[in-house]
Amino acid sequence: MEKVLNELKQINQRLDSIENRLESLEIEQQQIKQAVLETNEKVNRLEAIQESQHRIIELLSARSIQHEAELKRIQ
Repeated sequence: MEKVLNELKQINQRLDSIENRLESLEIEQQQIKQAVLETNEKVNRLEAIQESQHRIIELLSARSIQHEAELKRIQ
C-alpha cells in the first residue's frame, strides 16, 4: 500500500511539473501573439507609407516629364 502511495505521490509531482511548464508555455505563447500583432500593425503602417510615397514619386515623375517637354517646346 505504501508503494502505491509513493507512486501516486510521484505521479502528482510530475503532473504539477507538467502543469507549471504548460502555464509557462501559455504565458510565452501570449507574449509571442502580442509581439506578432504589434509587428503586423507596424508592417501595415509601413505599407501605407510606402504606398503614399509611391504615389508621390509617380506624380513627381509625371511633372518632371511635363516640365521637360515644356522646356523642349520653348527651346
